[in-house]
Amino acid sequence: MTRIPRSATTDLIVLAVLSVLAIAGYETSFGDLDFLLAAAAGLVIGTLAAVVGTLLRLGVLTTVLLGLAAYFVLGTPFTMPDSALFLVLPSLTSLAGLALGAVYGWADILTIGTPVEAPYYIAVVPYFAAWAVSLVGSMLVLRWLPRRRTVLRSAVILVGPLLLFISGILLGTDEAFFAGVRGVAFAVIALVWLAWRRGADVETDEAGAKKLRAQKLRGSAVVVVGAVAIGALAGLAVAPVAPDRFVLRDEIVPPFDPLEFSSPLAGFRNYTKDLAEEPLFTVTGLEPGDTIRLASMNSYTGRLWNVAGPGDADADGGYAITGPTLPQPSLATLGRTRSVEIDVSGYDDVWLPTVGYGSQLELEDDETAARTGDLRYNAAAGTAVLTSGLGEGARYRLDAALQTEPSDDALADVPVATVELPAVENVPDVVAAKGEEYAGEATTPIEQLRNIERGLKTNGFLSHGLASDSVASRAGHGADRLIELFTRTSMVGDEEQYAAAMALMARQLGYPARVVMGFAPEIGEDDATVEVLGEDVTAWVEVPFEGVGWVSFHPTPEEIDAPQEQTPKPKSEPQPQVRQPPRAEAVEDDLLSTVEIDDTDDEDKDREFRIPGWVWVATASIAIPLAIVFLPMLVVALVKARRRRRRRAEANEVAAAAAWDELIDRYAELGFEPPQRSSRLQTAYALERQAADQGVAPDGDSGALALTALAASVDRDVFDGEQVASETVVTRWNEADAAAAAVSAAVGRTRRFVARYRIRRRR
Repeated sequence: MTRIPRSATTDLIVLAVLSVLAIAGYETSFGDLDFLLAAAAGLVIGTLAAVVGTLLRLGVLTTVLLGLAAYFVLGTPFTMPDSALFLVLPSLTSLAGLALGAVYGWADILTIGTPVEAPYYIAVVPYFAAWAVSLVGSMLVLRWLPRRRTVLRSAVILVGPLLLFISGILLGTDEAFFAGVRGVAFAVIALVWLAWRRGADVETDEAGAKKLRAQKLRGSAVVVVGAVAIGALAGLAVAPVAPDRFVLRDEIVPPFDPLEFSSPLAGFRNYTKDLAEEPLFTVTGLEPGDTIRLASMNSYTGRLWNVAGPGDADADGGYAITGPTLPQPSLATLGRTRSVEIDVSGYDDVWLPTVGYGSQLELEDDETAARTGDLRYNAAAGTAVLTSGLGEGARYRLDAALQTEPSDDALADVPVATVELPAVENVPDVVAAKGEEYAGEATTPIEQLRNIERGLKTNGFLSHGLASDSVASRAGHGADRLIELFTRTSMVGDEEQYAAAMALMARQLGYPARVVMGFAPEIGEDDATVEVLGEDVTAWVEVPFEGVGWVSFHPTPEEIDAPQEQTPKPKSEPQPQVRQPPRAEAVEDDLLSTVEIDDTDDEDKDREFRIPGWVWVATASIAIPLAIVFLPMLVVALVKARRRRRRRAEANEVAAAAAWDELIDRYAELGFEPPQRSSRLQTAYALERQAADQGVAPDGDSGALALTALAASVDRDVFDGEQVASETVVTRWNEADAAAAAVSAAVGRTRRFVARYRIRRRR
């Protein structure tokens, strides 16, 4: 068994320390240092796999397969402990997560709102990164670096930790995690290690070695002091006060496209007509005056208001995957807090009813919690989406804070905030004209907006278009419907039309505005739980003010008695009478007889042969780890069998010599070390000495005699110049197989098991 030299142990420690410094940069994405447990586990598992492969003299491919097996078998408790069987064993879910995280986690982490807490396999990213760097780096340290220690080869070892350092920057956020300290520490350790290892293989006497160590110590001290001084001075002189860091999450558009779903405002009348008396969900924890947010819409096409899609120039349209901890809005003044619990009954959509701006969101029921990876949140809009949709029985808890809305006097001198929103299109001229008319002579933004709000509420009438309403009101908020709103004798509509119109008026005046749809149930002082019905649906307008946040406006009037429009009734004109044909006595459907097909037996058969889901899960949880362990053994066995067939298929002279090559490969796979350049007899003597030193005596004394005798016989076959008979080839292979079987039986079970993972081709 090969031993690990002391210098290699030091190199492995340096590699691990540099990797920890590098991967600590992931803190800005995960929000804390909990991910370091997964990263440390990846470092240990990758390093141990490389060390075990070196000690057992496994090939590079076999060592990598061993590392992969350890990656899947041991990674579950460190990355997905909730998915583990008996806290430590991998399950089908965790094994899938270890594979998905290694492939897709890199893309997911860039589109997930920080702190990153979802999907469930996201901790696999630092685990896999540390595992890969430690496995490759440790194999280079143990196998490649000792052959010829040069500064260039030592520098190659640093490529892995350096890539980890860069990935921590690219996958992070604008805020660095002790960038100066980590950078200086990384550079100092790397430079000192390179300088200390340089010339380590130079042979000198004791005095020369002492002098060399003193020079290295002085040089290392100079490097440390210089790096710290230069790093501190450069940091003060060059680093900007607000560094503009290049991070990938700022360059990549989240893959979620809200335009895949219909506009929430387009379904407004569905709530007021079809679901008016239908209980949608119950909310616990609301206080009087609270409203429930459903969706914020800031894009208008002339047909409808909708949520801005990815790629639009929009500071309010970024929906990112999130975990329980929700990101906070950049423009908001938050005050009162709420902790609400929502139980869904008749509501069926992708938009989650929320309150204010959330800070924590927990999906509590098992069916919905299993789809946590489908949850996305827009911090600026305060809007949450579950792309797979809510359904009956869904339950979740939300901790949130409400926007503080100052009085109009406090906003008198406050300008509207500069927020980049998508441009509105196809706005009717009458809407812009009415906006200027209602704004009047006001000079401040809050006065103009309040005048528009007041003008709509005062001059308009409320109607949902129900049979009980005194005046009909058509649904929709496209350009044609808004033209009708302002050109009819009376302005009639509901929240859908008034909110849509006021938002367009504000946008035409140059103010960024959005339409918010939600629910406004009646909440009493003693109401612990509120049942929200379809008729509680509402919509309002929000406009952002600098340093304050989005202030709400409610332009919908409360007056419902609109004057009736007098339209002349059409005169009835008499029509000529026409004799009707005789009524058919027989109904065509009665001529058909109903045949019922009984398919109960088929259903019973389906149920009889259906395998329960837990059987599949248990089978996969056992079969996958076994496959990870034994599939590499099968691959190696197939390679060895192919090697043996190719050697036996050669010409007789070559096949006889190949019997000896096969035997030596078998010895090497069992852990012996055949000389690289020697004759067959010299190789036989060397293997005999190794067997004696290791206490291995194949078949008593005859094992050694069989090895040397076979070497001599093969030499005669190759060098005597005579034609080798086929019977001789068969004899040589039988003798080689017997000698290999004897030494295999003598070395013990452990070495025989390890030999099944080794492939040695004698050159």
